[in-house]
Amino acid sequence: MDAKTYNAELAELRALRDGIRKARTALEKLETDRARKITALAGYEKAKAERIAPAAGLSLADIVAIAPILAPEHLTTAAQANPAPVPLPPEPAAPPTAAVQGPPSPLGDTALPSGTEHPQPPSQAGTVAPAMNRPTPEPAAEPERPAAPSKPAPATAAPLAAQTAQRTLPGIPEGTEGDRWFTHTTNLASTHPNFTQQARSTVFLDTHTGVLVHRDQTFRIDLPTASTAEILNTVFHVLPGGVERIYITAGAPWHRQADQYSFLKDAVAAWLNAPHTRLAHGHRPRKDKMAGHFVHPRNPVGRYQREHGEQHVEIRSAGEWFDTDGAEPAVIRDAFVLLWNALRRRWPDAVLMGSPSQTGRDLWTRTIPTKGQYADGYPVLSEELRGLFHATAGQGRTELITPPRVPAQLPALVEYDRTFAYAKHTWKSGVGTPRRVTAATFASWSQKEQTKALFACGHWHVRVTVPDTWTHIGILPAPAPGDRAWHYPATPGTTFTTWAGGPEIHTALSNPHTPWKIEILDGILFDDGKPLDDWSKKLKEAWSSLTAQANLNGDPDQRTAAHLAARAVRALLLYGIGAFAQRPRTVTGTTPRTMERDVPPDAEIIGFDDQTITWQRPTGFTRDPNAHPEWAAHIWSSARAALLSQRHRDDNTYAGALHVPPGTIVAFRTDAVYLTQPQPWPHHGQPGDYLKKGHLPGPIPAPTTEDELLTLRDKGRAAHHTAPTAKEA
Repeated sequence: MDAKTYNAELAELRALRDGIRKARTALEKLETDRARKITALAGYEKAKAERIAPAAGLSLADIVAIAPILAPEHLTTAAQANPAPVPLPPEPAAPPTAAVQGPPSPLGDTALPSGTEHPQPPSQAGTVAPAMNRPTPEPAAEPERPAAPSKPAPATAAPLAAQTAQRTLPGIPEGTEGDRWFTHTTNLASTHPNFTQQARSTVFLDTHTGVLVHRDQTFRIDLPTASTAEILNTVFHVLPGGVERIYITAGAPWHRQADQYSFLKDAVAAWLNAPHTRLAHGHRPRKDKMAGHFVHPRNPVGRYQREHGEQHVEIRSAGEWFDTDGAEPAVIRDAFVLLWNALRRRWPDAVLMGSPSQTGRDLWTRTIPTKGQYADGYPVLSEELRGLFHATAGQGRTELITPPRVPAQLPALVEYDRTFAYAKHTWKSGVGTPRRVTAATFASWSQKEQTKALFACGHWHVRVTVPDTWTHIGILPAPAPGDRAWHYPATPGTTFTTWAGGPEIHTALSNPHTPWKIEILDGILFDDGKPLDDWSKKLKEAWSSLTAQANLNGDPDQRTAAHLAARAVRALLLYGIGAFAQRPRTVTGTTPRTMERDVPPDAEIIGFDDQTITWQRPTGFTRDPNAHPEWAAHIWSSARAALLSQRHRDDNTYAGALHVPPGTIVAFRTDAVYLTQPQPWPHHGQPGDYLKKGHLPGPIPAPTTEDELLTLRDKGRAAHHTAPTAKEA
């Protein structure tokens, strides 16, 4: 084979690669559509897996795995009579103290048949956590319970599906190998900065109308295609003095050719990597000051360098900070000015960076003490523990509950959203060197010591059993199919192994119905501290000030600007907390087709055209001095727990999903819960309070997909006329 033939074969190979990628993408979309259709059909009262399976071209087992409610009667009966054994790896030798039993538990220790368990890791002795009591508020009239569903779910349907698909979460190695994880990374700590961030020249652009705002000047420009090259060239022509950041306020130019791609992310990548601009490649950081593009389906970031110069510019979406709600670019600029002024009153050296996560975390570093116990900063956990938190600590709860667990026709859909929710849970976080709490250690403690540990900042490896009499929603997250996916088992008698934070463990043990059985297998325990308290208080003060401006200002545009600025403060805290989690990074870059050999060997090619190859590659955990996943995990756990049960001391009552009748909860979406009945929950405009944001009267067909839920949500918000004073962030 000569060089000419070799190059020709390579060209054919690339064409095959492109064809395979397109075919795989199309197949994945069809399979997703099929699964959604099966889920929708399962909501029909007389639906049968035997009829759906041949229509879908799947086996009966495949149908049941997608929609467990369709498990045929004879299959569930057989599963109960002859539970299928779950294959397990060889059982390691348990340490001598692992079998120590904890204090007597009112939950009992009755063994469950294996057919009702989620798949378990190798058998590990655990210690049953003590049940907890909570203050009892004054009794309130209970809302009328809905009629029982006409087709109850088979008791073993969920466990049967879980046996075929559930992930197994990682644990901490036994003995000294695991003990070595409980340390900090050498010479890596969060410290107070000794510099001030550099402000960047910024403009605001509506690519749909062509309105461009720079400081107090407004221009109108023509953008027929709104490509990256056209935007950059036009802006530089209008403002030759230089621009370093362009916020797109409306128009979403990265979606203009979305109909040519199967997924939005592909359309965004193609827009970012369009030719005729010099791109800042992520794999050449020494030559480029920026890290490369960030490909996101809705809020991407493009980074470029002007030809024959050192000036760098980035194109970003204002949607990173808040939903612009159709506001004009001048109003959005005013919102950023109000935000900056509010922050400067609390941080004299505050600078707005490109994203709320960058800005929020930078502001936090400026609250790190320069004197006292943490004058040297907050040390970063070992990479092993950071990786464990990444794999075992989920974020907000997202769950859609479909018929027959809710009525097929809903009497109403009522949306309650927790105001500035995460700000409620930043008053306490784990500090110091973490301690390992094995099952044997936990068993050796008194009940008072055990209860104190579960109230502290910790992350626990537990075996959970849903009570046999349970009729409500699930409480604790369990690993589900997919990367970092979670579900919430609620079937009575189900047993599963998971990781959970102290707030959720406490909720499971002290819920208002029946305490769950929680066996402690292992744990990570921190000292209680307040590393985020000063930062959070300042942000809450800024949020309160801007919210008051939004409610009181007589100018409609300034009212809107203040409201958007308050939403931006919320984003600073929300995404700042998310930035502490420090996930393994993926870098996206481009390479000219003529330099194909320069593509990193560990990169995945995600797109290409005649001139450019687009690729991405994992870079793992970086030496980030501000990586504190333990703080993010505790806040997320606290927020998920408060979505279920939250005490209002001043009102002597509780709010949350566990305080409504079973069968009235339709969905959870991070800080929001969707119900079939309105609730008398107090709302005083404080962080964490439940705000009624939507109310759509029924009867309404119960949503069976996320898209259907969001459609009903939008209708409910439109139908519910919120008072101006209730327009909280």
